[in-house]
Amino acid sequence: MEFSNADVFIGEIIGTAILILFGAGVCAAVTLEHSKAKASGWVVIAFGWGFAVLAGAYTAGPLSGGHINPAVTVGIAIDTGDWDQVPLYILGQMIGAMLGAVLAWAAYYAQFSANELPTLGIFSTVPEIRSPAANLATEIIATIGLVLPILAFGLTDGLGQSGVLILVVSLLVVGIGLSLGGPTGYAINPARDLGPRIVHALLPIPNKGTSDWSYSWVPVAGPMIGAVLSGLIFNAAF
Repeated sequence: MEFSNADVFIGEIIGTAILILFGAGVCAAVTLEHSKAKASGWVVIAFGWGFAVLAGAYTAGPLSGGHINPAVTVGIAIDTGDWDQVPLYILGQMIGAMLGAVLAWAAYYAQFSANELPTLGIFSTVPEIRSPAANLATEIIATIGLVLPILAFGLTDGLGQSGVLILVVSLLVVGIGLSLGGPTGYAINPARDLGPRIVHALLPIPNKGTSDWSYSWVPVAGPMIGAVLSGLIFNAAF
């Protein structure tokens, strides 16, 4: 399906903003003091991010196809050979990710105002063991686990037209979180990590701690490498 440049840009802003609002929102709910969901655990976070993908992609779908992830955009471009709108997709995703992070902060403003602990993990990924090579490998593998199935799902007749495709992808994201999210927090989306990290650095959150720019390249490079490999594998195997 062809989408206009304006629709792509607006759709990806809106869809990615919803993705991050729900995704950062569930991390805030589980992390912040004085939240009714405090310490409810990793399973809640994994399902929260899955539902975030569901809401964001369904909302953006009619306008842009609902990529809401530069890794997905690049994987599809490698498959189709169509790169014309890739910059628009990625720009919209970055703006949307930053907007969503601001909205999540606003929704939990009172809790953030009373914050006493570092908050980067609410906005962006933080590895459990800091090992750049291992962390990069985890992000590459997890992103292949996302993008390659998405490309393969497109081979099933009617899956996209019926609207079920987005639901399946959302469940896939839950599965990635439960299975592969433990080492790094599974960015699998450069905009999802970088946009909120920029917002974290700028927001006036008490005791927020570092934005950890020395690690920030891993959740950008890993998913992009994974996206390229996914597109190449798909074209070679399918």
